[in-house]
Amino acid sequence: MGAPTTAFVKQYQATITLLAQQMDSRLKPGCLVDNDWTGEEKYYDQYAEDSFEEISSRLADTPIQETDHRRRKVTPSNFVSNTLEDPFEALAMLADPKSTYMQAKMASANRKIDSILITAFDAISYSGKTGTTENTLGTANKVLVQGAGLTLAKLLEGLEKLNEEEIPMNDRYIVHTAKQLTNLLKTTEITSSDYAGVKALVHGDVKTFLGLNFVHSEQLAVDASSDRLCYMWQKNGMQLAIQKNPESRLTERSDKNYSWQVYMRLVLGAVRLAEEYIVQIACKESV
Repeated sequence: MGAPTTAFVKQYQATITLLAQQMDSRLKPGCLVDNDWTGEEKYYDQYAEDSFEEISSRLADTPIQETDHRRRKVTPSNFVSNTLEDPFEALAMLADPKSTYMQAKMASANRKIDSILITAFDAISYSGKTGTTENTLGTANKVLVQGAGLTLAKLLEGLEKLNEEEIPMNDRYIVHTAKQLTNLLKTTEITSSDYAGVKALVHGDVKTFLGLNFVHSEQLAVDASSDRLCYMWQKNGMQLAIQKNPESRLTERSDKNYSWQVYMRLVLGAVRLAEEYIVQIACKESV
């Protein structure tokens, strides 16, 4: 004779919930976005500043100044995410996972966009008529670690670099991990007016401080010295070129016992348009 526990049942939720993850692209709003291009590469033409010369004599010759045309090159990268739903395994599930798979792929595509942009901040940027001249982010565009995490002094130093280059005051951003906001809160005095602003950032009540739009991402790289590399920039300095927006397919695979294939592809590239628009801020995370 069986015990009452034999009749106990297990109940399962009839839906599949995505675990915690970044769902949206957070850096895309802070960049120029181009959705109209084909081919193996694309060039973005630029023009530098002009100047005036004084005419100091009567009927003087008209001065002729050389023009300063520039360009930057973008090349696309191809990305694919593909999952098969086994038809026999699906029979053992309460919930159809195909919709969840597609949601997860869309979230992954948005994270990939941010990853491409983060890499482009400090990657070699190619310029010139045929896109063969290498441009790197030099020390003039970097705020040194100086044994600290993100501090108010580092933010001000980064802003000073942008201001010295006459970078527009609007549409300025900084990307950081959660640790940097904690550091910033610890290094501002409770009695200071800055403390309230940073505390509001930490709590998510506001998204701006010192004229900067704060963008949270846990995808920022760590360098050889274990310093987290954050970036401050102005929107006109970064170009995102999307050749193919996330495109999905849901099809049956006859060669896989009619499994459902959940497929998504993405084709894009990004480039730093000018070094003076970007400031790299290295932050110790052990403090």
